[in-house]
Amino acid sequence: MSASPRYRPLKFGVTRGLLRDGADGVRYLQADQELQPYAHRMTDRLVHWAEVAPERTFIARRVRNPDGTTGDWRHISYREALDSARRIGQALLERNLSAERPVLILSENDLEHALLSLGCIYAGVPFCPASPAYSTVSQDYDKLRHIVSLLTPGLVFAADARRYGKAIAATLGRDVEVVLGTGSLERPSTPFTELLETSPTPALEAAMRSTGPGTIAKFLFTSGSTKAPKGVINTHRMWCANQQQMRQSMPVLAEETPVLVDWLPWNHTFGGNHNFGLTLYNGGTLYIDDGKPTPALIGETLRNLREIAPTVYFNVPTGFEAIANAMKTDDVLRKTLLSRVRMFFYAGASLAQPIWDALHEVQEREIGERIVMGTGLGMTESSPFAIFITSPEVKSGYLGLPTPGVQLKLVPVDGKTEVRYSGPSITPGYWRNEAATRDSFDDEGFFCTGDAVQWIDENDIHKGLKFDGRIAEDFKLATGTFVSVGPLRARIIAAGAPYVQDVVITGLNRNEVGALVFPTADVRRLAGLGADAPLRQVLESAPVQAHFQQVLDELARSATGSATRVARLHLLDQPPSIDLGEVTDKGSINQRAVLKHRDALVEAFHDERQPFTLKPR
Repeated sequence: MSASPRYRPLKFGVTRGLLRDGADGVRYLQADQELQPYAHRMTDRLVHWAEVAPERTFIARRVRNPDGTTGDWRHISYREALDSARRIGQALLERNLSAERPVLILSENDLEHALLSLGCIYAGVPFCPASPAYSTVSQDYDKLRHIVSLLTPGLVFAADARRYGKAIAATLGRDVEVVLGTGSLERPSTPFTELLETSPTPALEAAMRSTGPGTIAKFLFTSGSTKAPKGVINTHRMWCANQQQMRQSMPVLAEETPVLVDWLPWNHTFGGNHNFGLTLYNGGTLYIDDGKPTPALIGETLRNLREIAPTVYFNVPTGFEAIANAMKTDDVLRKTLLSRVRMFFYAGASLAQPIWDALHEVQEREIGERIVMGTGLGMTESSPFAIFITSPEVKSGYLGLPTPGVQLKLVPVDGKTEVRYSGPSITPGYWRNEAATRDSFDDEGFFCTGDAVQWIDENDIHKGLKFDGRIAEDFKLATGTFVSVGPLRARIIAAGAPYVQDVVITGLNRNEVGALVFPTADVRRLAGLGADAPLRQVLESAPVQAHFQQVLDELARSATGSATRVARLHLLDQPPSIDLGEVTDKGSINQRAVLKHRDALVEAFHDERQPFTLKPR
């Protein structure tokens, strides 16, 4: 019998749950400990760290050179961050901004974005970071136009006039003040430096003291995959409670000063609430990573990780896949990244077990032990942290137990179990959308997530829960057999690794299950063609076709019935569309949006009169 793997020591804050039964098969699950006191508002943490560790770096980013390359790091200390927040807060206060006229931020993660956010929370002015893709990738600007219409911003900050100028012209009236980080527009605008030159007055301190737990800190928008994006209200209570919940579930955050190297976008709750928030709440340092898990930008991420050693490291599955591959041959990357990191953490999509195994193999070879891969479950409406693992022995799909202060309601729905949330970290609702707010809470006040869960071990509730897909994604075949989409997607991604980015499951009211596959960039190496070969040609190449035929064969051998047997598989040479809501900011695929907008393809795909082929469509 092989020995159990050795892990770098990591304490788990919640290891036992309390379960009680309700009516009609409903059950309620919570941690076996209470939520400890938390800050009154996030502003208090900024003031605290500026007093306790004034010269410690709060945030840093590499300087951008005129030719587009990056240079040395520019650091902003907690003292400087607080001073800038007060100056910016005074400038916002003088403009009579409020929840009815908030600040809209059009920017990637950068230092000005960070300082403006801090200025907003200091003055009690809600802000909203919009997805940069709505301005820089979208061609119709419909989602940005919807956000502007819903929020009615009184001030819009754009980091770069060149990148955001067209979107501003298409969506903003000339009565809205535009503040620019760099560049100029044909319309009047205010340079960001002007905000920093404003001198604070006693009125600012009075405004700050008038804010409290119920004050709106920010609005974060859902992806809007099948409907218009919804503005999730984020209060100081939500944000602060969630940070305390994270400290109790992940004690590593309080045991040493966190150091992050992070690219995750601040317009999304993972990057903006979870990671930016944990840095500020715990007095940590955040190095902004201008890289991303894409072929064009992963090099910047690897460069940063060769130089800066994080204490905890967060990414999405595609990012960890790229890092796992790079560490196989990059000695400096392995040495630096693994030197003091206590925990890896992924979210946003399922992490295929082969990627997990590759990371552990490299870690054991380099440092003689494994790094715990943390994960759990949450959403924008839960701030986001809600459920976290309870031990280092984690497998793909494991979630764990609720964090202190969050009660889970486990509700039987169509043969599955939906998880619902209640607690101080749960949103009060959607901005200016009473109908959506009303429809999202049940009669006991629990937020309905639409996520399905199962017990890891029905005989031991303390091991917690595992993910069982999205209830709305599941469907029936023509035979009446239910297809559980989440687990099936995970099987296909694992079987096709490392050449499968994501999968859309098809077969609603049909005789058999199909799969539309979005391939990864690695598929080009498999094809053995030139870098400039069209993707369609790559996918039609003999090596790629042979690989995916093997994937189909393997899936067929492991299938237990019609609901788990993938009978048809097609490789997509057209990437998912941001305008159609097929892809989120983190790169994950929305099943319903893809099926809706590629209906003709699905119809042809399932036409049993036509011979089945793996060739792309």
